[in-house]
Amino acid sequence: MTISRFIASAVLLLSSAQLHAFEFKTVAPNVAILYDAPSTKGGKLFVAPRGMPVQVVLTYGDWVKVRDATGDLAWLEQRSLSARRNVVVRTPNAKVRAAADDAAPLLMTADKGVVLELLDPQPASWIRVRHRDGITGYIKMVDAWGI
Repeated sequence: MTISRFIASAVLLLSSAQLHAFEFKTVAPNVAILYDAPSTKGGKLFVAPRGMPVQVVLTYGDWVKVRDATGDLAWLEQRSLSARRNVVVRTPNAKVRAAADDAAPLLMTADKGVVLELLDPQPASWIRVRHRDGITGYIKMVDAWGI
């Protein structure tokens, strides 16, 4: 009976974890140093530019463990993050269109690694974004990371 109870608890825990949406934030307002441990005494791994989207994996006091678009994990101070949402283009020559349709007029082509502001955080097959130059349009969700 104990083993079956353990297995049932594990299945319930795993299934409930999948129901939670990923939490994404943005490095702001300045650059942030990413560390290998939740302390300024930890090894410095990387300097994250302002506006870089990150996925929050774990919060530990004033520190947050995050994942970047390449899948790397690191720690940074929670005060270095903003609730503002950005995405990063993950495919070369991603098309930003005037409407959420492949036939809509092309507004711009974004190179891989370009950061775009996420205007509508509701995931769908297309997401509404804005380039820092002010161009606002739609990009396919599969072409962006940070949703």
